[in-house]
Amino acid sequence: MPLMMDDTIAAIATPPGEGGISIVRISGPEAFAIADRIVRCPGSLPSQRAENTLVVGQVVEQARVIDEVVVLLFRAPHSYTAEDVIEIQGHGGNQCARRILRLVLDAGALLAEPGEFTRRAFLHGRIDLVQAEAVLDLIRAHSDRAGTAAVEQLEGALSDKFNLLYDALLMAAARLEATLDFPEDELPDLVMKEINAELQQINHDFDALIDTWDEGHLLRDGALVVISGKPNVGKSTLLNGLLEKDRAIVSDLPGTTRDSIEETFILNGIPVRIADTAGLRDTTDLIEKEGIERTHRMMRAADLVVYLFDLTDPDLEQALEGLKTVQTPHLVIFNKLDMHPGPGPDLAGSLCLSLLQETGIQQVRDALSLHLSGNIDLSARPHALISERHRRLLLDAKQEMEAGLELVRSGREDGLVLAASQMRLGLQLIGQATGRAYEEELLDNIFGRFCIGK
Repeated sequence: MPLMMDDTIAAIATPPGEGGISIVRISGPEAFAIADRIVRCPGSLPSQRAENTLVVGQVVEQARVIDEVVVLLFRAPHSYTAEDVIEIQGHGGNQCARRILRLVLDAGALLAEPGEFTRRAFLHGRIDLVQAEAVLDLIRAHSDRAGTAAVEQLEGALSDKFNLLYDALLMAAARLEATLDFPEDELPDLVMKEINAELQQINHDFDALIDTWDEGHLLRDGALVVISGKPNVGKSTLLNGLLEKDRAIVSDLPGTTRDSIEETFILNGIPVRIADTAGLRDTTDLIEKEGIERTHRMMRAADLVVYLFDLTDPDLEQALEGLKTVQTPHLVIFNKLDMHPGPGPDLAGSLCLSLLQETGIQQVRDALSLHLSGNIDLSARPHALISERHRRLLLDAKQEMEAGLELVRSGREDGLVLAASQMRLGLQLIGQATGRAYEEELLDNIFGRFCIGK
């Protein structure tokens, strides 16, 4: 929704439930005036205090004390939103914060929309869209590495890469458009060679940034690992062993797991979303059939599929034949070694173990880590994260730029006009990543995922 920048907004900035403190945040031109109306502090009103300071006081409703609080005072532009901001820190718990917020709203503030504080920070130029999304990434980080990468993005590491790419493409587009003013026979060959070289370098820079997606995706969203196999091969037992808790029901009855069960754990700094799925078999049970279809969908979306086989299965050789056509990353595990008289099948990279005897779980962890860390240097500082939105914009911008590059190489005069247009489309797409170009619908989509108080 369109943002009225002359409104003063307020919201509770701490999660519900019991805690040491609760925070009510106020931002906008009337923030200090509202604080003067509801906060009583010794010596002078909050608005008369120096900026970037705090004061101990009381929130009062008429003559009645609601809570003893600490008030933080920030004057524009030196605040999170680049507006006048007041933060009232009271005692934790739902009631204290709600009573203070009600007084703030009664004093003239409007209840903030989701993400509206961060949205104002963007609209005031304090941060760009990449940094704004990093705020949400930091809040939702599942591991230390993901948190570190989000902070790196918040500090502008990824924004710098986008801006360098934007500026380089802008310069190349400007030079290309400048050539349109010259007759074709008067344009030095060296100029077109230089433009062609610049565009090739930009194309390389596109690829380098897009290549960080695999690592960014794993750290930001977690790797989806799907455990697949026939009923009763030990999928639920494997899930429980990896999680070190009884998350899934284990039973000898086929078809016990009819829907996927997903949990998250951290494996060598990588968040792993591990899913136990319905056993793959032919069935007439409609509910089980739907569960099996969901299993196939998850396998197609997985970063890694764990194929679990029963060493005592008489149809094992036939089942293994199906692996020859599998193209997606996968790990093969043979279970029930305790019931198998000889060694397991000779399949490179596979594991043989007995989940019943609780052996081999560490081997599975090591194998998962090896597979998932193939695109990540676990000893290096995390690269800036790239969200799916960023990746899609980069791919589309690269496509426009490459189309323009082909037109430049064609040498046709009419091709240069079209090439310049392609470059401009590419610039607009890159600009949408950082917010140099945006529409309200884009902002609604991004900031609508935030909580109310952020």
